[in-house]
Amino acid sequence: MQPRFVGRLGLADAVTATNAALGFLAVVAATVDPELAARLVLLAAIADGLDGVVARKFGSTPAGEHLDSLADVASFGVAPAVLAFVLARQQWGLAEPSAAAAATFAIPALYVAMAVVRLALYTAYDVGNDHTEGVQTTLAATLIAAAVLAGVTDAAVVLGATGAFAYLMVTGVTYPDLFARDALVMGGLQALAVAAPLALGRAFPTALLAAALAYLLLAPRFYWREVHESPADAPDTGASAGDDRGSDTRESAGESGSRESETRESEARKSEAPDPEASSGD
Repeated sequence: MQPRFVGRLGLADAVTATNAALGFLAVVAATVDPELAARLVLLAAIADGLDGVVARKFGSTPAGEHLDSLADVASFGVAPAVLAFVLARQQWGLAEPSAAAAATFAIPALYVAMAVVRLALYTAYDVGNDHTEGVQTTLAATLIAAAVLAGVTDAAVVLGATGAFAYLMVTGVTYPDLFARDALVMGGLQALAVAAPLALGRAFPTALLAAALAYLLLAPRFYWREVHESPADAPDTGASAGDDRGSDTRESAGESGSRESETRESEARKSEAPDPEASSGD
């Protein structure tokens, strides 16, 4: 008897499943070598971007979007949380009850919960849009992994960032999708950080960290902003340097509509005016 997925899943789905497997490997590796775990998280992020490319070229399946969110829970929800937990446990120890010990357990658990919520909201409301609300789980995981590979391993910093991302993932801040060229650059930096994390004084993970931070902080305001502006929010075409022909057409149509409106109002006033003969009896 053949597996149920035969004939139902495509090549893109296989790449997505690979993403999930890499997430599991990152969790296992975190207990042995946190830097190896960080590299596996970035490798999963590359697979996450690659499955979209494959889907556009070879087609997708109805299960694709659901499979993608499930894989992201493993790779960008659980794996970064375990990485933060392991770093804190190694540095602080958990032998005695303390505030640090409570934070070591609570913050990663909160991160996983918020990642699941964010991915569910994305699947329900954002699939097919050119933007999304809240920090993407892929971005949060990339920042945590890149920071570790760049040498930022202080438990307080990593746990603090993990807690911040737990909140940012479920905010209403709008993040636009990357242009294809920028996604390619980000993927290239991720690949270099995975392949040679120590080269040139950790230059590649540091560059990836800087690029991801720039997107995190600047994208909602400055990156591809016009894509998700509604027509009501669009700038005044009469004062802009846009297409003059379109502006002239809209202005002419507006003037014509205004004249027609004035004519209708004038006729209405005449019809509604009181008849002098009818009102003289009062």
